[in-house]
Amino acid sequence: MGKLPYPVGTLVVDAVSERTGCLMWVLEERTKEKNRLLKSQAFMRPPGGGIEWDVPLEPVMRVEEPER
Repeated sequence: MGKLPYPVGTLVVDAVSERTGCLMWVLEERTKEKNRLLKSQAFMRPPGGGIEWDVPLEPVMRVEEPER
């Protein structure tokens, strides 16, 4: 597993599909020779549960709470 940019369960938005979900975990793909990072995939779940989906980690951003 890879390093999470936010705590597990943080509400995030996937900028690719524009879907909102909870960040569950990150999978990193690395080279064997030098352990160089090739790509990171974020796994997200809809708020309240449901089927997870995965997207590249780069376009995943935390959902900002509206100001009151």
